[in-house]
Amino acid sequence: MTQIQNLLIATHNPAKKQELKFGFSSGLSASIKLLFLDDLKIKNDPEETGKTFLDNAKLKADYFSSLSKLPTIADDGGIEIDILNGAPGVHSKRWLGRDATDSEMIQFTLERLDGVAIEKRTAKFTVCLYYHNPITGFSKSISESLDGHIALSPSGLAKRGFPYRALFIVSQYSKYYDELTSEEHHAVNHRLKALKKLIPFINKDLLQ
Repeated sequence: MTQIQNLLIATHNPAKKQELKFGFSSGLSASIKLLFLDDLKIKNDPEETGKTFLDNAKLKADYFSSLSKLPTIADDGGIEIDILNGAPGVHSKRWLGRDATDSEMIQFTLERLDGVAIEKRTAKFTVCLYYHNPITGFSKSISESLDGHIALSPSGLAKRGFPYRALFIVSQYSKYYDELTSEEHHAVNHRLKALKKLIPFINKDLLQ
C-alpha cells in the first residue's frame, strides 16, 4: 500500500487556496494529501523582500517548509502595468499597504492611470509557483503570464482576494477577467497553467 505523502499549500489567501485546490484536483497523485497553513495553525508570513516574483515565491516556500518540515508549494504574483514600468509588480498586494481593501486597490489603480488612453493601458498578470521539499532537497519553479489591459472602469464583479481582475480585460476573449465563464477562466488562468506544468515534478519527487 502506497504511503500517503503530505504537501503544504503555503497561502493564507482564501481565493488563492480555492484556486490551487481546484488545480490540484486534476493530475496530482491520490497518494498526496493537501494541507493548508490553517491545518498546521501557522498564522505568520515571512517579509516579502524579493525583487522578483521568483524571489518571493522561493522565500515563502523555504520559510514555510522550514517551519513545517513538509514539502511545500508557494507562489507570488501580481499585475504588471506597462505604462507604469511594470508596477505594481511584486508590490501588487502591498501597493497601498497590506490593510488596503480590494475596492481601495481598484480605485488607486484607476487613479494612477487617470487620463491614459485605453490603447496604452496594456498589462499582464504574472505568477511564479515554487515547490521545495526539505526532505529530498528538490526544488522547482514555474512561471506563467496572462496578457490584457486595464479597463477604464471596474467590472463590478470583483472576487474577494483578486482586486485587479475586476479591472483586467483578457486579450484572448476581450472580456473582463471576472466575466469569463468557468471554461474560459480555466483555459487562460496563469496560476492553473503553471500548476499543471508543476504537478508532474511534484508527483515524481514525492512518489520516488
